[in-house]
Amino acid sequence: QVTLVESGGGLVQAGGSLRLSCAASGSIFSINRMGWYRQAPGKQREFVAEIIIHRSTNYAGSVKGRFTISRDNGKNTVYLQMNSMKPEDTAVYYCQVRSPGVDYWGQGTQVTVSS
Repeated sequence: QVTLVESGGGLVQAGGSLRLSCAASGSIFSINRMGWYRQAPGKQREFVAEIIIHRSTNYAGSVKGRFTISRDNGKNTVYLQMNSMKPEDTAVYYCQVRSPGVDYWGQGTQVTVSS
């Protein structure tokens, strides 16, 4: 059983910052990738950022230069630092962890950016 617990969402004014955390626990033997996605009302879930373990980080064009993804290896935790936030960043944010052949998802955390 694998559990992902997200935290750090909330309400912030445009231009402000939030930091999301996602802690993975359970029987995860090998993590290939950790990432963040988001889903705004009436829209499909979209990719935000990822860490490909021991290789690279990648970002969606809409957040590049404003968001930073990082990882605490010892804690199986992934973070998303969000700066210079915009109202269009409002969404439910989900973390994803990939082990060979399996994707795990968190329950989501609401982020609301007011103008």
